[in-house]
Amino acid sequence: MINKDFFLALEDLEKEKGIPQGVFLAALENALNSACKKQFAGGSGTVEIKLNPEKGSMEFFTVRNVVEEIVDPETDILLEDAQKIKKSCKVGDRISEKFVPKDFSRIAAQTAKQVILQKIRETEHDAAMSEFSNKEGELLVGVVRKIDAKNVYVELGKGQVEGLMLPSDQVPGETYNVNDKIKVFVKRVKSGYRGAQVLVSRSSPGLVRKLFEEEVPEIKQGTVIIKEVSREAGGRTKMAIYSEDERVDAIGACVGNKGARVNAVVEELRGEKIDIVPWSENPLEFIAKALSPAKVISVTQLDGEKTAMAVVPDDKLSLAIGKDGQNARLAVRLTGWKIDVKSQSAAAKLGITTEAEDGVEGE
Repeated sequence: MINKDFFLALEDLEKEKGIPQGVFLAALENALNSACKKQFAGGSGTVEIKLNPEKGSMEFFTVRNVVEEIVDPETDILLEDAQKIKKSCKVGDRISEKFVPKDFSRIAAQTAKQVILQKIRETEHDAAMSEFSNKEGELLVGVVRKIDAKNVYVELGKGQVEGLMLPSDQVPGETYNVNDKIKVFVKRVKSGYRGAQVLVSRSSPGLVRKLFEEEVPEIKQGTVIIKEVSREAGGRTKMAIYSEDERVDAIGACVGNKGARVNAVVEELRGEKIDIVPWSENPLEFIAKALSPAKVISVTQLDGEKTAMAVVPDDKLSLAIGKDGQNARLAVRLTGWKIDVKSQSAAAKLGITTEAEDGVEGE
């Protein structure tokens, strides 16, 4: 039924999976109790099973309450009958009587297998959750294993964790094929039906942050700080950076020698444009920088909370606004201000001057 080889196998599992024998045995005992009750006590009696790893044995007992008058024949035994088993019995005691079930070997073996497999799954799941619970906000390398409908499933770590990339986290225009190795940003880790599940993204601004951290030592060291990132995945990203050390060229650090660092990020993003702009605590100056690559003549704060007008040369208006308004839209997200972009001639018609004292001059 269950022999010493079984217990030796549990010892091997303990070494291989790190699951204590006692965990298996407790779970197995509960499962066998339930199975035995259903088969030999009609589901209502009390059956106990004791496993002995040293002897490699399993013993079965019926457990009944010692009573003066039987209320439930399945769980009660009269005092006089109980004293035939154990003379010292008294009313209120519980008495165990050993029995040998017939034809229980198949059920025991099947139950043992189910319990062990379940415990292995639970342990691997817990280990995976423990490993990835602190990975939120991190950059990981994964391998595309399955594309189901519009979802992309990415294998992470040692293959015990599945990363799910929803359509909203995919980059428009990017294609993903099975066995592709890709870098992904971990948005969230949760416990799912099939185990630990990690929601990953290629479209998150966080991906750009992490890629620059990977490429730029000054960012990892904290010398250069990424203050804000706004992104329309597959199109354009704007990143505002800053350094408290005036001796450090924050823009130069991110661009790298001959553009090597920024080009490495652009290559990973498959050609996405990246504007790196200096952050400023002066919001109007920051707005002027955020509308890069357009030259901004002046920025003036308007009535209303965080609202400004940026004036640009007539021939730079389309560049400042960008295709389908993308450049201005990203500048709004980057700065947190509403920005009304006007050409110099349009501003003049409204009686708005563009002198430096009325606003902040751009480069």
